[in-house]
Amino acid sequence: MYAYIKGTVEAVKSDHVIVECGGIGYRIFVPASYPDQLRIGDEVKLHTFFSVREDAMQLFGFLTEDDLEIYRLLLTVSGVGPKGALGILSVLNADDLRFAVLSDDSTSIAKAPGIGKKTAQKVIIELKDKLSLTDAFEKKAEHVAAAQAGPSPDMDAAEALTALGYSKAEALKAVRAAAALNPEADTEELIRAALRTI
Repeated sequence: MYAYIKGTVEAVKSDHVIVECGGIGYRIFVPASYPDQLRIGDEVKLHTFFSVREDAMQLFGFLTEDDLEIYRLLLTVSGVGPKGALGILSVLNADDLRFAVLSDDSTSIAKAPGIGKKTAQKVIIELKDKLSLTDAFEKKAEHVAAAQAGPSPDMDAAEALTALGYSKAEALKAVRAAAALNPEADTEELIRAALRTI
C-alpha cells in the first residue's frame, strides 16, 4: 500500500518514529539502531512495509530498500512475525544478517529480542538457499561509502576457498576470522590465514 513515506521527523522513540507528511503524522516502527541516526526536524524517506492483522495495522520503515528487502525475506520464515523480523534487524544490519545466515551463525541471530536459538536456526535453514555469497559481498561493497571498482579481497578469498572444495559456510567463517585479525590483508594473505584456521 505504501512504498515509502517522505516527510519531517516529529518524534523519535526507542522503537518508532513519527513522520509528518502532508499534515498527517505516521507512526513507523523502525530497527533499534535508527533512533540514533534520526533527529527531530530531519527530512527523511522511509521505505515501508504495511502490516495488517486482525488486531492491528502497523507501518514498519527502513532507510534503504535493501533493509526492506531483507525484512520481507525474514517474514517468509515460519515463526518470525513483523516484530521478530524488526528485532533481528535491530541487532544485525542487512549485510551482517546475510553473512550470519551464510556462515551458519545462529548465535548472532539469537541475540535479537524474542528470537531464541531454535528460531535463529530456522532463519538460517529457510533463508540459506535464498541468499548467495556473491550477492552478499556485492551488496556489502555497494554499502561501503568508498566502493571499490573490483571485487573485494574478502570475496575473492572466500570464492577461492570454495573452489578448493570447502563449503560456503566454512570458507566464509575462515575468511571473516582472518579479516578480523588483519583488516588490511590482501586476497593472498586472507587465503593463507583462512587455510590455517580451517
